[in-house]
Amino acid sequence: MDNINILLVEDSMTQSVMLQNILKQNYYNVTALQNGKEAIEYLQNNKPAIIISDVIMPEMNGYELCRHIKSMDSARDIPVILLTSLSEPEDIIKGLECGANNFITKPYDEKLLLSRIKYILINQELRKSVSTEMKIELYFGGQKHFISSDRMQILDILLATYDHAMEKKRELEEANRELKKALETIKTLKGLIPICAYCKKIRNDGGFWQQLEAYIKEHADVNFSHGICPECVKEHFPGYIKEKK
Repeated sequence: MDNINILLVEDSMTQSVMLQNILKQNYYNVTALQNGKEAIEYLQNNKPAIIISDVIMPEMNGYELCRHIKSMDSARDIPVILLTSLSEPEDIIKGLECGANNFITKPYDEKLLLSRIKYILINQELRKSVSTEMKIELYFGGQKHFISSDRMQILDILLATYDHAMEKKRELEEANRELKKALETIKTLKGLIPICAYCKKIRNDGGFWQQLEAYIKEHADVNFSHGICPECVKEHFPGYIKEKK
């Protein structure tokens, strides 16, 4: 990974610093800029291996920046990864229209981000001698879109979309597992409970008779605080009542 330069365009200082740390810890050289205009000026005299840009930025958003990059003779072959909190189909179309090579939704997974970068770097070398440019006109969401993209770029976007869907699926499965685990730990009392009419012991599922307190504590998230009701005070401590009078 030595000497691989990545241009990061991110207007949020917090997000920028966090992403820089991830990339530098994995031995990438990083140049961080805050907006699209700075990035265009930087690209006049520099050529990074990959450009990672946020989508939502002031003055020039990530789509506009990517479109401008792809119009520059000196930079059009640089892969662009878009960071976005958006994941609607329209956003995918916009990514294709502007020529983006990949996208990652926020909040992003560190391993996923690094695997995308590695994927792009490996395939970039393999595709240098292959020209697969194509033009597509399509209608989506009531609007006409004109996409002039490399077939492999379209494939990369589709694979990124699939990765995103699978990541959401894994998150949902994990949430369901956690919910199931939580529900299993919730103890409830319901149904018909056999109770002795004299000693008030309860017959549990194993057929054994338990003290009422022990049974309830086992099947419900409660603890007991003992006291004596007025009726029992009269019955068991009649002298105490007389003294109080």
